[in-house]
Amino acid sequence: MPPVTSLVAFGALSAVLVPIPGPSVMFVVSRAVSLGRRAALLTVVGNAVGLYLQVLLVAAGLGVVVEKSAVVFTSVKLVGAGYLVWLGVQAIAHRKELAQVLDAAGTVRRRRSLVQDGIVVGVTNPKTVLFFTAILPQFVEAGGAPAASQMAVLGLVFVVIALVLDSAWGLVAGTARTWFLGSPQRLEKIGGAGGLVMVGLGLSLAFSTRQN
Repeated sequence: MPPVTSLVAFGALSAVLVPIPGPSVMFVVSRAVSLGRRAALLTVVGNAVGLYLQVLLVAAGLGVVVEKSAVVFTSVKLVGAGYLVWLGVQAIAHRKELAQVLDAAGTVRRRRSLVQDGIVVGVTNPKTVLFFTAILPQFVEAGGAPAASQMAVLGLVFVVIALVLDSAWGLVAGTARTWFLGSPQRLEKIGGAGGLVMVGLGLSLAFSTRQN
């Protein structure tokens, strides 16, 4: 268990950084606008799981490898980018079916896949891998509990904050979507727009450069 001062300091830093729009926030917003608040919240849950898997991998040493290996970094980045582009293409291709997703049966049927989508986006976000790698060790108390255990607890703080703030993003974006519910044409357009956002996000991630 890291000291309380480290938890508070890292929590404050996380609260500042998490709301800044990045791959996870934009993905949640696009899902909220396309599929509604429930879908956005399910995506947030999946994303939180994916982020914590990153924390555990970083704590186990993968973060060091990703930080030093351009090949590993590029592989993680391209997997995440490709998945976002694929999801965006699917959203555009099936935008006319968007209204069918809004009924209760459709929501139940898609619940697992929505969470899984969020997990993949969360675990393949290279920006947070590097953030955890660079920042977590700085809050580990030397001579205390094992460093891996301290980083796991600190990472959990980040994930909880992300869960709360990303949910707020999703709820706000999902509320703005209600205006489109009265018209299939509006739903079709917003579904296509959400798909384009995901495709653009995936492409920008694929062509982003690594900051040293």
